[in-house]
Amino acid sequence: MITSLISGLFADNSEIANRPDHVADTPQSLYDFKVKSLVGNKTVDLSQYKGKKVVILNVASKCGYTKQYADWEKFNKEHGDKVVVLGFPSNNFGGQEPGTSEEIATFCSATYGVTFPMFEKVEVKGEAKAPLYKWLSSKDLNGWNDKEPTWNFCKYVVDEKGKLTNFFASKILPTDPEFLKAVGL
Repeated sequence: MITSLISGLFADNSEIANRPDHVADTPQSLYDFKVKSLVGNKTVDLSQYKGKKVVILNVASKCGYTKQYADWEKFNKEHGDKVVVLGFPSNNFGGQEPGTSEEIATFCSATYGVTFPMFEKVEVKGEAKAPLYKWLSSKDLNGWNDKEPTWNFCKYVVDEKGKLTNFFASKILPTDPEFLKAVGL
């Protein structure tokens, strides 16, 4: 466990990737995906977020970055009318999200007052990677980015047209100037 935590601290080198200007649009966008809600197992069509910027986070409850839930909830309360935050629990890094959907939802609500949309636990890397994360981290599918999450709380920014525009590693907070510029704030 300690080895996992230590390697996690060094796994994130604060990479930032921005969509190059010359990239042609791809046939697929964020709006082509349907995901399951964390509670109630309801299918959510991501096309409901057309016209807004979207930040997609891979989250975990037992990570050194878990305190970012508070930062993202504050961001959501202040800017949720313009920028939607979507959380996807993942157990890919150090077994730091072992809980059930109900346990994760209870933890997020009780500990951090999370109100932004949360979805079922998914794989964000490897052979069983969820379709949304395949699109986010495959240059062949999104047109430019091949960075998959390096640890918990990596961020992908999607523009109002459903196109991937930015990747931010775990250490980047919603108050960082690079992030604020990416979401137009």
